[in-house]
Amino acid sequence: MSEECHDFDEPRRVTASAVGCEDCEKTGDEWVHLRICLGCGHVGCCDNSLNRHATRHAQLTGHPIIASYEPGEGWAYCYPHDLYLETVPTGFAFDRKR
Repeated sequence: MSEECHDFDEPRRVTASAVGCEDCEKTGDEWVHLRICLGCGHVGCCDNSLNRHATRHAQLTGHPIIASYEPGEGWAYCYPHDLYLETVPTGFAFDRKR
């Protein structure tokens, strides 16, 4: 991990805000892949989706890190440091909304 990035220093567990993209569900839009904010649990769509809600959420809130919310994937990403981690760091976790 980059020595300059400290966004992963305070592990936490969050609960997903929605089953799919929270914002697309409100407008009836579709998404490609899902991401979860590891700061608050907001579920948003990826940058390949039309609305890019995960990135928009990070920009509006300042929450720096996301993880894939896709089954079978386990990576994390820090926006401010453009840092991709192949696995979600120990201590970070999320509960899926059912």
